[in-house]
Amino acid sequence: MKHTKPCSAEHARFLRRRRRNIGLIWACRIGLFAALLGVWELVAALGWVDPFITSSPSRIAGTIASLYREGTLFYHIGVTLWETLAGFALAVIVGFAVALLLWWSDTLRKIVEPYIVVLNALPKIALGPLIIIWFGTGSKAIVFMTVLVGLIVAIMHVLTALIETDCNKILLMRSMGANKAQILWKLALPSAYPSIISMLKINVGMAWIGSIMGEYIVSRAGLGYLIVYGGQVFKLDLVMSATFLLCLLAAGMYFLVVLLEKVLVKNTQR
Repeated sequence: MKHTKPCSAEHARFLRRRRRNIGLIWACRIGLFAALLGVWELVAALGWVDPFITSSPSRIAGTIASLYREGTLFYHIGVTLWETLAGFALAVIVGFAVALLLWWSDTLRKIVEPYIVVLNALPKIALGPLIIIWFGTGSKAIVFMTVLVGLIVAIMHVLTALIETDCNKILLMRSMGANKAQILWKLALPSAYPSIISMLKINVGMAWIGSIMGEYIVSRAGLGYLIVYGGQVFKLDLVMSATFLLCLLAAGMYFLVVLLEKVLVKNTQR
């Protein structure tokens, strides 16, 4: 039977302080959020600002409840969530594969790198009409826009991390007879792990930007569609409700990446 060594009293006090600190941080986060909502509701109720323009938490809750009663709430959430997750996954997988290929071949990287920089600087919204012609007016166009927004970010982050691997360690592994594949799996990828996690966190935001941008251009459903429709008919409560739901979904997706990071850290420390 495996016995765990009891921690010292000083270490136990450190763990208790750390748990209290984490609890305090979460309490402050929740308290700040509740205070902002309360001030927003109070300002709208007192008429200091026009609630037609700024809406209010109670009006947002009422609009969300109305969408739920109509049976369209989860439909619009599901459409946007699927488009975002599909675009995010494709951008990360394809970007990671391209970065590995460019790291593997210096010649190919030097040829392709200027085009990657130019494509990254290109406003993706300018390709909207072409995307509609290529993929039509359905979800395929929105997923492609999401991939386009996040792909270059994934390539550049992973490639930069791989290139910045310690040269001395590479020379040491080569002197010990390691080939390029062994250097990649044993040294380059482990050293690039923090940058890969950072890329995932950044691409969460980029994926939501891409999907909503695509829904602005061409969509028949989704939260971006609700925002565009609400703006056109001056239903600003609908606009604010869809925006609030987007914030919740984006935060949830980000925390899933953070959870993945914690799981990977625990596995690597074993």
